[in-house]
Amino acid sequence: MKNEKIYDLIVIGGGAAGMMAAIVAAREKKSVLLLEKLSKIGAKLKATGGGRCNLTNTLENEEFMTKFGRNGRFMQDALKLFDHNALVGFFKEIGVDTHAPDGFRVFPTSHSSSTIIEALLGEIGRLDVEILTSQKVEKILHVDNCVSGVKTAEHLFHAKNVIVATGGLGYPTLGAEGDGHDMARELGHKVTELHPAMMPLHTKERWVENCRADTIAKVELRVAMKKHAKIRADGDLIFTKSGIRGPVVLDAARDLTPLLDKYGEVPILLNLTKGMNEEQILNHLKFQTAKNQHATTLELLSTLLPAPLSNELCLIAEVDPQAAYSKISGAQRAKLVRLLAWTPLTVTGHEGFKMAMITRGGVDLKDIDPKSMQSRVIKGLYFCGEIMNLDGPCGGYNLQWSFASGHMAGLLRKST
Repeated sequence: MKNEKIYDLIVIGGGAAGMMAAIVAAREKKSVLLLEKLSKIGAKLKATGGGRCNLTNTLENEEFMTKFGRNGRFMQDALKLFDHNALVGFFKEIGVDTHAPDGFRVFPTSHSSSTIIEALLGEIGRLDVEILTSQKVEKILHVDNCVSGVKTAEHLFHAKNVIVATGGLGYPTLGAEGDGHDMARELGHKVTELHPAMMPLHTKERWVENCRADTIAKVELRVAMKKHAKIRADGDLIFTKSGIRGPVVLDAARDLTPLLDKYGEVPILLNLTKGMNEEQILNHLKFQTAKNQHATTLELLSTLLPAPLSNELCLIAEVDPQAAYSKISGAQRAKLVRLLAWTPLTVTGHEGFKMAMITRGGVDLKDIDPKSMQSRVIKGLYFCGEIMNLDGPCGGYNLQWSFASGHMAGLLRKST
């Protein structure tokens, strides 16, 4: 069925980036149609941060961009227009109070993503943005290298501009299918390799399942491969039945999943003792021994780590956990201290995109103008959010980028 109306803009995708783009364009008095293939918009946003919705963080733009790696400078123009202060101000304007309880991560004071979605929907309604759900776009139409509209299974919609905000491949149950990447390729855009990111990881070692009761704070993770030794992450860690998860793992997974595809398994080292080195650990154990000469090795290690984890490390070091620490040999102590300073694990796999919060890879940034988010290939075509080859760590980075890029795209600036 053909819709004869010609819109100023069609936005494909009703996530954070798409909703922001629609709002910004409508505020500029543009006629906007928002198409979402699910029955409701904002499905993935609702799940963000475990439902608490970590909107952004308080880093200044320069440091913020470094967290995205070599592609981070691409964000410069978008962040100048819409940084974390502007985002907080925007939500204040539409009735959402925010705060940063830890001085870094910014949340709605309700700590509920529903608050954010309701406010965005309220603003979209106020601006008379037309929303059609259960509408999967199959093709972006163009004439003479200029956008002319989109085609769904049952309809043709005409527009002078189209913004693709379909996200990546993470959480397919929330609508991620990679259809935006397919459309971009069809129009001549390069799409880089796509990898699941920000997710739990499986390990070869099975002892981890005996340590599931506790969260280990302030863990440092390193890749134990000379060629990739610069890959590091910090944060809390949780052992699981099949491996590891927690913020440090989510951050590291962005770099580890491509390495898994390449090598099959990746050796890592974990500092589980809050940054203590071998000398500091040895001194700590000496001090504890002086307080109690008859303390078992397990009792002393448990002053540093939870007992189940301490027990497993003793077994790996071939030390009897119930033996008095003062009685074990110097070689055994050295082996145990080395293990406490850097515990080795071997990452062997993951659950794939079904458990991935974000996607590493996407539409090549060389094909997109950072000053407008407009395609360099097709006039009137814009991209925003996770569909692009740009991803950051945990802590509000990716949502801030979704909103900032959506804001820039919604201005419908024309590339020079």
